[in-house]
Amino acid sequence: MNGTLFGIGVGPGDPELLTLKAVRLLSRVRVVAYPAPLEGDSMARTIAAAHLPAGVEEIVLRMSFDPAKRADDVYDAGASAIARHLEAGRDVAVLCEGDPLFFGSFLYLFARLHERFSVEVVPGVSSMMACAALLGHPLTARDDALVVIPAPRPEEEIERLLAGAEAAAIMKLGRHLPKVWRVLQRLGLDQQALYIERAGLPAQRIRPLAEAVRDPAPPYFAMILVHRRGKAWN
Repeated sequence: MNGTLFGIGVGPGDPELLTLKAVRLLSRVRVVAYPAPLEGDSMARTIAAAHLPAGVEEIVLRMSFDPAKRADDVYDAGASAIARHLEAGRDVAVLCEGDPLFFGSFLYLFARLHERFSVEVVPGVSSMMACAALLGHPLTARDDALVVIPAPRPEEEIERLLAGAEAAAIMKLGRHLPKVWRVLQRLGLDQQALYIERAGLPAQRIRPLAEAVRDPAPPYFAMILVHRRGKAWN
């Protein structure tokens, strides 16, 4: 009998945001897989480290996190390694920052394996929800529409998406922060926008957007939340 593939959301950074279900499954699996940068530690593994059993086998998917570069070869190799364990009857847990199916790295392994093996996805706290909590900023209310915008999109597309939205979350900022700032200013939304970087991590910072945009190297793991009414309850 084949093993089960578990896609486990480990949240945005704070280890206390792991779900009880995630902790229970992690305590009993024999194999874990997770993405990691080309050099250095995996943030997903760091978040879950306290709950990994002794002797667990680890599959490290080392890749560039440059959004302009695809990692198909890494996911192909990772899926093959995972498949060998599943075929041998061993369950495999794939750790995924945030939620596995919300911009999650797990979805690329899911696409390669779900037709051959049993898969169970364990939702995690997304960075968007964590940022809203840390900023004290309700995302939506009543019948508001919320748009989620990746900052690498072209400037004119970001403006089009924001122009018709009551509320928005703008993710993956990094070097794209200046163009997002320009769009917010043109739409008169710059004063309503709240900025946070590295939410839930020791290096977390909440600061004025006008200050952050002057940073010569703003982090990729940063987010802007904005509501056209300022606050959703208005």
